[in-house]
Amino acid sequence: LAHHGVLFLDEFPEFKRELIEMFRLVLEEHRITQVRSGKAVTFPADFIFIAAANPCPCGYYPDRNRCSCTQHQIAAYLGKISGPLLDRFDICTEMREVPGEMLKRQAKGKNSEEIRREISRVHEIQKERYKGTEIYFNGRLSGKDTEKYCMTEKDAKRLLQKAYEKLGLSVRGYHKVMKTARTIADLENSELIMESHISEAICYRSLDKKYWK
Repeated sequence: LAHHGVLFLDEFPEFKRELIEMFRLVLEEHRITQVRSGKAVTFPADFIFIAAANPCPCGYYPDRNRCSCTQHQIAAYLGKISGPLLDRFDICTEMREVPGEMLKRQAKGKNSEEIRREISRVHEIQKERYKGTEIYFNGRLSGKDTEKYCMTEKDAKRLLQKAYEKLGLSVRGYHKVMKTARTIADLENSELIMESHISEAICYRSLDKKYWK
């Protein structure tokens, strides 16, 4: 039902383990096969997948003033989401508690219409870049295509190599950082991926190493 749309699963670790692990294949192949009465039927399942999860059963970890979960409970809860599945997410980021003083500020960010125009502009950049291919968005680049279309400056390449070694990224994770950096560069109208683009993309990849080790 989410084909060509968005699938959002809240409280992701609360789902059954077998259902969670099923997404490894779905996110890789963009299709799902269901077996009923001995018959297998395959459906297209190409969607943007968003999942939200608390860092522990009570939701307050690592704030030990409020979190009473044991390390075993925390490990068991987070352990329902495997490393190989996290590896298939392009972005892993943390939503932190908003300090009270920030609620008083009147600063305004971009509205929905401004963001929509920005996204449309970047889509057009990518459409032009991949004209004549079966690729439509940066997120669909294969490993080989990533090396072709993600041109990086020397400092950016050096930083990515350091992150690969220090964070223990997989090859898939390495390429996801490059693809995210490609999109960040597109937002800034830069055909060349700079060090700042890689640095920001790495921030969206390091959360899985903080909680899921």
